[in-house]
Amino acid sequence: MTSTQPKELAIGLERLATSARALTKDANQLVTPIDGLVINYWTHPTDSTNYSLKPSICLIAQGVKRVLLGEETYVYDASQFLISSVDLPVTANIMEASEEEPYVGIVLELDLKEISQLIVESDLRFKQSKQSQAGIALGQLNEPILNAFTRLIELCDDPDSIAILAPAIKREIFYRLLKTHQGQLLYQIAIAGSHSNQISRAIDWLYSHYAEPLSVSDLAEYCGMSKSAFHSHFRAITSMTPLQFQKKLRLNEARRLMLTEHLDASEATYQVGYESPSQFSREYARFFGLPPKKDIEALRQPAKAS
Repeated sequence: MTSTQPKELAIGLERLATSARALTKDANQLVTPIDGLVINYWTHPTDSTNYSLKPSICLIAQGVKRVLLGEETYVYDASQFLISSVDLPVTANIMEASEEEPYVGIVLELDLKEISQLIVESDLRFKQSKQSQAGIALGQLNEPILNAFTRLIELCDDPDSIAILAPAIKREIFYRLLKTHQGQLLYQIAIAGSHSNQISRAIDWLYSHYAEPLSVSDLAEYCGMSKSAFHSHFRAITSMTPLQFQKKLRLNEARRLMLTEHLDASEATYQVGYESPSQFSREYARFFGLPPKKDIEALRQPAKAS
């Protein structure tokens, strides 16, 4: 926790960290019985990991985390929250964690349909902007959001009440998010016809068709945009070009296939859409720091040692 936090916020974060840690029983990750709610727990800093960050809000009850999206870097602690408005391939690591002060992070997936309904029902007003915001942003944590998260976490100890109370608490969290400075980001992605909403369609398509040849012109047409506008807004939201985005999806999936399904590099090459094994190996080594075989061996080593 930062020393500049108000006393009430610091007390609330300590309560949240204690409740969340008790649920994990010291496991690194807990998928809670509440849909879309996950708790992460680490007693040491971690190496960088590549994964897909779904539309979500991420809170840290204790510790510091770094998230990389394309060329952009986001570092945040317990005084902030990170919000992702679209499904994005990121690289992240825990920067500060120890046995005495473990990292405790909480992730709640966003329900964009629920957020759209809240926008319609509320009297909140947002700017109509032609500019697209980055798909990830940091916001300042406040007591109403923290209190709602604490109640949601503590609801895990009352499973009989989850079906009735969890949707109401999540709806409260989404509403309180809309009232922050990052509400504009959620508005842009939730409203049909906005550039951000159109790019979200493109991202969904890329996740479903990453192994197929990519025509940026066809994808722009699919989204109802000109090629130049599509390219500009896609980069603004994802910090990557469509081709860079596709490459990251392919390499992440290839790594998963080799690690969990025991495919060799040649098999993974063609399954994720590469035509040249040598090109695949070069780009894999550039992205992950090691050639495919050595990288997978290194990832399996801790498991063997244990």
